[in-house]
Amino acid sequence: MRKIRGLIWFFFACSTPVWSQSAIPARIVVTTGHFFGQEAPVLTKDNLVVTQENKPVTITNVVPLRGDRATLELFVLVDNCSSCEVGQKEEELQRFIAALPSTTSVGVAYIQDGKLQIGENPTPDRQRVIKALSPPGGSKPATPYGALADLINGWRQGSSRHAVLMITTGLDPAATGPQWSRSESAEAAIQAAQRAEVAVYVIYHPSADYATTDYSKIYVGQLQMSHVAVETGGEAYFLGFGPLPSIAPFLADINQHLENQYLVEFLANPGNSPGELQDVEVQSKTPGLYLMVPFKIAIPGNGVKNGKPKVAPRSPK
Repeated sequence: MRKIRGLIWFFFACSTPVWSQSAIPARIVVTTGHFFGQEAPVLTKDNLVVTQENKPVTITNVVPLRGDRATLELFVLVDNCSSCEVGQKEEELQRFIAALPSTTSVGVAYIQDGKLQIGENPTPDRQRVIKALSPPGGSKPATPYGALADLINGWRQGSSRHAVLMITTGLDPAATGPQWSRSESAEAAIQAAQRAEVAVYVIYHPSADYATTDYSKIYVGQLQMSHVAVETGGEAYFLGFGPLPSIAPFLADINQHLENQYLVEFLANPGNSPGELQDVEVQSKTPGLYLMVPFKIAIPGNGVKNGKPKVAPRSPK
């Protein structure tokens, strides 16, 4: 089976793209994931393969998001349900924010009773951001994903990269059906992030009553937060059902990811509906290199520019 898959992948990599006549420019943000060695490998057109709906496409450019292309807007989104043993984690988060490069603007938002509350819009002023931070004080259980979608949909569009660092229990009390079924609010957040090119990084932190909570519900919540993170090109972090002893190692991992991102431009099939989400895969020819990419992106068309919906710019309320 592995040999068959390898032959199929090699055939795609070497085939001539089949959409060259009707193809339109599109793009996807690619993050180098975990790798071995002192330095991250450099991505180029020669060591990448992009497929859309399982068909190879032509890569036109690979742009490292560094230097004058390194601008980033990062929202820290804190779920007030995540109220267990905050302690040093707040100090670790403050140090993480203070150490971010000058090209990064940071905003702070909270989820209170399932509703989005903006503490500070993205700003390069680290002191304003840290002043806006406060430990989660607890709130009634509510899905965090509706607030995430509201944050993304209300985010002012621009040339900067966008990412969310979400600290949450992951629990969606409104979810119904079997444990393995997908949460509707999580699905809506995933699609909003994929359309707006927002990578979501999620750190699990439980509520104060986690020890008396049905562990199967916590497990399902972790599954949902993993879906949201991985399918938007980010990553989820958790160890068991209790609070993490420290979030510093995971914040360092997120920082490394944000420092190793690329804009991969390619020629895409416009599809049947303008702006529809389509499956796009990016693979590296470098052995052992893991790439983080959103599972789907919005292919440009009428009403869509560079994969992002044309909406009136506005700040989150």
